[in-house]
Amino acid sequence: MDPGRWLVIPRPRPDAAVRLYCLPFAGGAASAYRTWPELLGEDMEVAAVQLPGREMRLREPPFDRVGPLVTALADVLEGEADRPFAVFGHSMGALIGFELTRELRRRGRPLPVALVASGRNAPHLPARDPLMHPLPDDEFIERLRRFEGTPEAVLQHEELMRLLIPLLRADFAVNEAYTHEPEAPLDLPLLVMGGDGDEEVSHAGLEAWSEYTTGPHSLRVFPGGHFFLNPHAGEVTRLVRETMRSALRLPV
Repeated sequence: MDPGRWLVIPRPRPDAAVRLYCLPFAGGAASAYRTWPELLGEDMEVAAVQLPGREMRLREPPFDRVGPLVTALADVLEGEADRPFAVFGHSMGALIGFELTRELRRRGRPLPVALVASGRNAPHLPARDPLMHPLPDDEFIERLRRFEGTPEAVLQHEELMRLLIPLLRADFAVNEAYTHEPEAPLDLPLLVMGGDGDEEVSHAGLEAWSEYTTGPHSLRVFPGGHFFLNPHAGEVTRLVRETMRSALRLPV
């Protein structure tokens, strides 16, 4: 695996105390985290994960199941364990981050100093709505509107949507085809975040993440919908920074 294809480091910081791997939401790409290096500060390095099927990997087929995706990503990270790291994932990325951490544990590899799960119900909980990835195009696009993460101009651009829908279907299948397999809880700090107006994620669903760690656990709910992290990027990154520094016993 070539880390250069999988990891985008907007501002390399080889002397940073910790690296944060950022995993995308469905349809998202590494560029979603382009402002995070400035928000997190000079002592943290952001490595945004670029999954196949988007941006510079547009011609590569996307994954549609979490298992093969996590196996490939764990292979990449095995060669990148040169410093402590944490994992952040939003929505689909939260599931990938959780399963990636469990895969690293199964391999006996170093684990993140902290895991941040954003905008997703706990892994064992079933989806609240009918499956989205097999819907006809018009219904699929209408459901996308509910997430408020895709500009209306894009949703109404037929040619562009013809290119995007296969990727989006694959990403939603990663979430929707997932079957949770119980394992022992992780032993690491877990920060969970969500939006109080998110129609896809419940407060109880966020609280249920506490079952997945024996370490410190915290939950923060922000005003907003599924993409609450965009208007609250400053506060979100502050909490992520504090969680990482606390895990490393550094001054916050």
